[in-house]
Amino acid sequence: MIFLAISSPKPGCLDWPPLARGLLVRRYKRFLADVILDDGRPVTAHCPNSGSMKGCSEPGRPVYLSLHKKPGRKLPYTWELIDMGVSLVGVNTLVPNRLVKKAAQDGAIETLSGYSCVRSEVKVFEHSRIDLLFTAPNRRDCFVEVKNCTLVERGLALFPDAVTARGKKHLEDLTALVSQGHRALIFLLVQRMDASAFAPADSIDPNWGKALRRAASAGVQIVVFDTAISTEGICINKSLPVHL
Repeated sequence: MIFLAISSPKPGCLDWPPLARGLLVRRYKRFLADVILDDGRPVTAHCPNSGSMKGCSEPGRPVYLSLHKKPGRKLPYTWELIDMGVSLVGVNTLVPNRLVKKAAQDGAIETLSGYSCVRSEVKVFEHSRIDLLFTAPNRRDCFVEVKNCTLVERGLALFPDAVTARGKKHLEDLTALVSQGHRALIFLLVQRMDASAFAPADSIDPNWGKALRRAASAGVQIVVFDTAISTEGICINKSLPVHL
């Protein structure tokens, strides 16, 4: 496949650390992945993704790992990307929050422009936190929950890839925030380049799909962006239409 050339000064982009290439042997126990590096060494990498990873965890596929030499870290490698042939796919669920926050601060997301301050991991209710809070004088507070989307079937990006009671609770929290007069968004970041639209994965978790439609009817905004990914970095790309 052809990799896109991405330079870090571009607004709405994050650089990868240096990446080691290998072939995926298996992903197991949710957070572990066995990989044979190109130099022949077998390693076990941390898999920062608690979902099913349907459509992006096929054994034998090329994968890219970052190396972290922090003392005491049990697994020095972290799985960042997999090459699914039609697209590189970002599997690290920590990336979407960082990318959306930076892209918004860089002015690369029009719907989140005009805010002077953004905070992460904001407590909203007694047992609930929302990923990002955007504020500005004389504007309604804007609460944003970011979701990582890696499942694409026939050009349609789908979320979730596994049943998520926690994700349903996030939608209910956003709906409650709208009822209190705030602005609220569910932001789905598609960490791949082969989707043309988004829809809830009703066949996987119909309750999440119902909660998304209720939230949208109550005034929660649904924002979906895909990404441009290379082995150098990842950039926010274009808005995708939503099919409810």
